[in-house]
Amino acid sequence: MPGTAEVKKLFLSSSKFAVVGASKDQTKYGTKVLKWYQARDKNVTPIHPKESELEGISAVRAVADLPSPSETSISIVTPAKVTLGVLEQAKALSVPALWLQPGAEDEAVIKYINENDLADKVIYGGPCILVEGDDIIKSFL
Repeated sequence: MPGTAEVKKLFLSSSKFAVVGASKDQTKYGTKVLKWYQARDKNVTPIHPKESELEGISAVRAVADLPSPSETSISIVTPAKVTLGVLEQAKALSVPALWLQPGAEDEAVIKYINENDLADKVIYGGPCILVEGDDIIKSFL
């Protein structure tokens, strides 16, 4: 299994990003992650089942609605039950990498990752893009 550092580089080397779990509530981590991408001029799309836009960006309803899911790294900031469905969609659509923010996974999610050969594409178990993202980006320079 590749190290987490390689998966983080794979994740942040994408040209497009999406966030599942952003909302109108600016105090929530999903929105903070969305704003993190915005502040770094990243091409980011919020994915939300009901909202048509968040933070001034047009949102899509599902991973399948992304213009090019196979070129989009996805941050997931959702309860584990929601995360599992997002992983299933992402696998079906060949999403290159996913970053589960702390708390987005449970045993069922980790089991799914391991049983579906996604361990080399998914960051989980603690790291947060808000804490580590800038250092990873700097490592490209």
